[in-house]
Amino acid sequence: MGDLEVRQLRYFVAVAEELHFGRAAARLDMAQPPLSRAIRALERQLDTTLFERTTRQVALTPAGEVLLRDARTALEAVTAAARRAHQAGRTAPRLRIALKADLDGGLLPRILDAYAAEAAALPPELVLGGYGEQPQALRDGRADVALLQLPCDDRGLDSEPLLTEPTLVALAATDPLAARTALHPDDLSGRELPDGAPADGLRPARPGGLRPTAARRASNLSEILSLVETGSIVFFAPASLARRHPRPGIAYRPVHGLPDSTLAVAWPQDARSPAVAAFVRAACATATTTAALAPAP
Repeated sequence: MGDLEVRQLRYFVAVAEELHFGRAAARLDMAQPPLSRAIRALERQLDTTLFERTTRQVALTPAGEVLLRDARTALEAVTAAARRAHQAGRTAPRLRIALKADLDGGLLPRILDAYAAEAAALPPELVLGGYGEQPQALRDGRADVALLQLPCDDRGLDSEPLLTEPTLVALAATDPLAARTALHPDDLSGRELPDGAPADGLRPARPGGLRPTAARRASNLSEILSLVETGSIVFFAPASLARRHPRPGIAYRPVHGLPDSTLAVAWPQDARSPAVAAFVRAACATATTTAALAPAP
């Protein structure tokens, strides 16, 4: 059968994701005929059909679906290996920390202070990203460790929870619901989250209800909060974020049934870096100390 090449896997994944040879060829910046020949050669090499082709559509076969899953994992591993090797070979290596700004539970400065006291500490480098992007940054080698919200896509990752806190809904201070001390899910009927999803679903994919594929009306927290103030949207926020971003025009209220928000530190399962271990220790110790010092409810 022979070993597969990275180039073959990249070609296959492009066609499998686009389900169109012309679009896949454009994505790969190549002509369509050589791409079609490469896929046929791959099918001969594997002695199986990967795509069902008609004049109107291209569809994956069961064998193609299996290869797509494993090919993505393999390409991810190759990319991560290259990035991690480059990182290890830097003259002045750093610890790359992935996170979404404002979603560190207010712990990051104290974690970094504790981490700096560790003998294995490397200079930290923040890798800022959007909601839900941190697990992928760990898997593809862009980051060494991450602060992220649970639950998440934890394939190939280990994690430790640091902080669990209530999730609140942010409303315009002029909203009639702001006069109440607590809300029920049905109270949010007719109101929308930043991605346009109904707020009474109560199961946001990530803080604020933002989904990576959604057409967003706001690209950052400042814009989201400005839209909340105008009454255009509501926003689900961890309690720590609400404390750090008080605004006269916004009221934060608890909602019965809204899941708590959990902040965690995460890292690749195969990580062997003393610096990663030092950061995880510092994060867990900081969270424990912060919880012990927190005032009783």
